Amino acid sequence: MRIRPLEPRLINQIAAGEVVERPASVLKELLENSLDAASTRIEIDIEDGGKRLIRVRDNGHRIHKDDLALALSRHATSKISSMEDLERVASLGFRGEALPSIASVSRLQLASRYHEADGGWVVHNDGSDRVNEASPAAHPPGTTVDV
Repeated sequence: MRIRPLEPRLINQIAAGEVVERPASVLKELLENSLDAASTRIEIDIEDGGKRLIRVRDNGHRIHKDDLALALSRHATSKISSMEDLERVASLGFRGEALPSIASVSRLQLASRYHEADGGWVVHNDGSDRVNEASPAAHPPGTTVDV
C-alpha cells in the first residue's frame, strides 16, 4: 500500500482518540481550559454521565467573536507563535487545544462574551469539519462549551 496523507476529518478523529477517551476526559480538558483562562467561577452540568451533555461555563478570559470558529480548528492558539513560546508554556493547556478533537466526535457549541460587551457570540459544530459563522447570543461574561 502506498503512503498518502490523511484526510483532515480522520486526523481530528485520531487526535480525539488521544484526548477523548471517555466523558471524564472531555470534562478534564474543558476544566483545564477554564482554569488557564483565569476563571474564578466554573459551573458544570452533566447529563447521563456526560454521554448526553457536558457543559462547562466560566467567567474567565473570553474568546473574541472572530476567533470562535478558529478555536475549533486544529493547531490554532493564542499562546504560542514561536518555538520560544512553546518552550515557555507554563499552563495546563490552551483554550482551544482540545476543542477540535472534541468537536470531531460530538455536537459542540462554543459561546463567549467579553465582560464589557452587551452580548455574546456563539458557533456550532456538528462533528464535521464545517463550523458556522459566529452569531449573536445572550450570554453572561466568560465562555461556555456545550458538548
